[in-house]
Amino acid sequence: MDIRQQLLAAFEAEHREHLDAIRGGLAAAAEDRPVDWNDVFRRAHSLKGASRAVDLPPVEAVAHRLETLFEQIKGGERLLDRDALAAIHLALDRIEAFVAGMKDGAPAMPADALAALDQCLTLASASPAASPQTSSPGSPAAQRREPAPEPVGDAGRQAVLRVPSVAVEALTAATHGLANALSGQAAIGEGLAQIATAAAGLRKRVEAMRSGAPALGSERGRADLGELESALSAIARDALDLARRQRSGTAAVETASARVRDETERLALVPAETAFGGFARSLREMAREEGREVEVTVRGLDLPVDRGMLQALRDPVLHILRNALGHGAETPEARRKVGKPDALSILFEVEARGSRLVIGVHDDGRGPDLPAIEARARERGLLGPGESANPEKLLTFVFESGFSTARGVDTLSGRGIGLAVVAEAVDRLRGSVRLSAREPYGTSLVLNLPLSAARRPVLLVDGGGTTYALPSAAAERLLRLAPSDIGTVAGRPVAHVLVDDGKGQIELALPIVGLGDLMGSAESDGSVSAKAQVILLRCGGRRCLLSVDALQDVRTLLVLPAPAIGADPSLIVGTVVVGSETPVLVLDPAGLIARAETPVLRSRPSSTKAYFAGPGTMPKPRRSTILVVDDSITTRTLEKSILEAAGYRVVVCVDGQDALDRLRAEIEPVDLVVADVEMPRLDGFGLLKALRAEPSLATLPIILMTSRGASEDVARGLELGADAYLTKQKFDQRELLETVGQLL
Repeated sequence: MDIRQQLLAAFEAEHREHLDAIRGGLAAAAEDRPVDWNDVFRRAHSLKGASRAVDLPPVEAVAHRLETLFEQIKGGERLLDRDALAAIHLALDRIEAFVAGMKDGAPAMPADALAALDQCLTLASASPAASPQTSSPGSPAAQRREPAPEPVGDAGRQAVLRVPSVAVEALTAATHGLANALSGQAAIGEGLAQIATAAAGLRKRVEAMRSGAPALGSERGRADLGELESALSAIARDALDLARRQRSGTAAVETASARVRDETERLALVPAETAFGGFARSLREMAREEGREVEVTVRGLDLPVDRGMLQALRDPVLHILRNALGHGAETPEARRKVGKPDALSILFEVEARGSRLVIGVHDDGRGPDLPAIEARARERGLLGPGESANPEKLLTFVFESGFSTARGVDTLSGRGIGLAVVAEAVDRLRGSVRLSAREPYGTSLVLNLPLSAARRPVLLVDGGGTTYALPSAAAERLLRLAPSDIGTVAGRPVAHVLVDDGKGQIELALPIVGLGDLMGSAESDGSVSAKAQVILLRCGGRRCLLSVDALQDVRTLLVLPAPAIGADPSLIVGTVVVGSETPVLVLDPAGLIARAETPVLRSRPSSTKAYFAGPGTMPKPRRSTILVVDDSITTRTLEKSILEAAGYRVVVCVDGQDALDRLRAEIEPVDLVVADVEMPRLDGFGLLKALRAEPSLATLPIILMTSRGASEDVARGLELGADAYLTKQKFDQRELLETVGQLL
């Protein structure tokens, strides 16, 4: 990395700190809390100096005007009124978007931020001679409207993990402790080598005695025997000492390893700002594009949350904010009539309440339109003609897919998809969501979820060629069944087992089902072997007998949220990582028992939808190298393991830009691409469009696999040239393998 790249990397981190501090001051002012305007002024001044140091005149020009405006506010020459607040937020958003766009080339700074700040400044401070400026507001270059940043913003933020220094120091100390504990193992190795040398010497002496040594009854023979006994006693003492040191060293290594593991797991907790930090800016940008006024207040983004959970919540939270803006906005005249300020106020807060993560979005807009919701519910058949519903029940209907009371479709609302996505995501994370009216006006939408993952004991088992994890508490006991123990009821295998119902032993006839069959494995034939290992699975008062191919181990592992792929909430409750990088799905015992009680197991229709574009770009020869593109390490690894188990060679990339660069570099021949849609830097649609535009890659088969299953997303993917479009809502690995097989 050259010096300029190093400076830009440092500036990227520094500018975000300055922007966060300035926004914090503005939020305090909006809530009538004390504001240190000297610090706000210094932040703008430091931002201007830092941008000058890395030669970014557009940022320097905006920062200079901010500095001047803060100086006037600090000195009482200018009030922080609505116009000034809007101009400052616009300027901060433009700076943030400009810096984020530097990763993709040389972005342009829109002129609207300079113009808005100039309107707030005195004529003297706004004159061209008073500040550095790349173009005057009246110049053609300044008048060009640049495209707005993408709603999710900050494409480069996913590549940088901001970790508190204290966490790094704790991990470093734990690593040193592990190194010290391991260093003691070297001394044990040396001791074992000495024992081996001594034993070899004894062996030679014994062989010499056998070949011609004096008889044991002679004086020389007795002396030799005494020396052998002394040497053997010394070896025994050394071996006992080494065994003691080995036990002590092993305990020290285990303790140090556990400390390293714990500190490493803490690094998985990152501030909520890493996922939600750009949302306030994006929301203000959306409001500007729609000609609406909005004031966004953000609280609690410094709360540490599991990174996987934040990634799962990123899109749902953005949908909630867009929904608040789209359905809550009113005309300034309508707001004034009821005593509201002209701008819609939205509060976005993240907080921890006990062991729960609570995310709330509250607005002071028009509030839920209950008559419109009721009419729409009756229109869709959710309410019968004579059926009545209270407000709480009516507000649950808005989470139905396709439900919307908007009069038309615009960039913010109207399709009825957003809140359905929220409900699905919350359900996958085992949480709840509630929409309610605020008093005296407005709407609140609150997500309530488990705060973080926990370490839990799990039983690792094999079924249908795949390893799964079961909560160990659900495994009542392990059984070995003889052929005579297995009977049939209605054509299904059952076994009679004794269980304790709390009052005594009773005999139950329980169904026996194979784990591979329950999970829809292609390797399972639906039969149950008497030699199989069987787990008596219990959840609540229900039981079944689960046949598995092998029992691996019982371990206490960190259970992370279930990934988007394979995240059927009726069966899968999380993910654990075994070893260094192998993810294993954690199964829900209640879901397994419910599926075991289903009369027909193997005829379940697949819930994963596959959309094919027709022959188009699909090549006929079968190939074997597949490129998997996904920004989620869990999803990448799961897809990789599924495809490799089917005999394919798999390479992976972390986002669309990484995949495009790799394909252009021709590092290895790639015969098919499986890509996510929502990724940083370059998303799946952008990757697809870029590949179809290059002659050498235009015929490469591409499968889009994503949680975005809306009809317009499917249509867009196929129109851009995807050979197949798979949705992840209820992933079926057979569907993926069949699709890959057809394309290859």
